[in-house]
Amino acid sequence: MIGPYVSLSAGMAPTQELLSDRIVEIGDRVLIGRNSSIVGHFHIVIEDDVFFGPNVYVTDQNHAFDDLQTPIGKQSMPEEPVRIGAGSWIGTNSVCCRSDHRKACRHRAGSVVTTDLPDNSVAVGSPARVIQQF
Repeated sequence: MIGPYVSLSAGMAPTQELLSDRIVEIGDRVLIGRNSSIVGHFHIVIEDDVFFGPNVYVTDQNHAFDDLQTPIGKQSMPEEPVRIGAGSWIGTNSVCCRSDHRKACRHRAGSVVTTDLPDNSVAVGSPARVIQQF
């Protein structure tokens, strides 16, 4: 079910081939807070019972800045899969990219997660670090 005031958009060009593989998979009973974005180019999986606070940003693509002579927008954009495990909670204003979040992870507000997180962990900060594991 998609509730009121939801906007789903996919950037498509007239000559773009349709992809047969799933790029973004969203499980059952997932709550995505207002003003959140999921930007999938490669593969993003959000498992069952995941909760996002408002303003969460999830992407599987990032900018490269290896060549100091080339503007960032003209460099390659590396893609790595993102998985957010069942029962996880992603706090307000968090960013998730290039990572595998195991079962029941908790990200405190404002966290920037760029590495894998173990089961039942609490991560905070930018870059996020695990401060507790149950």
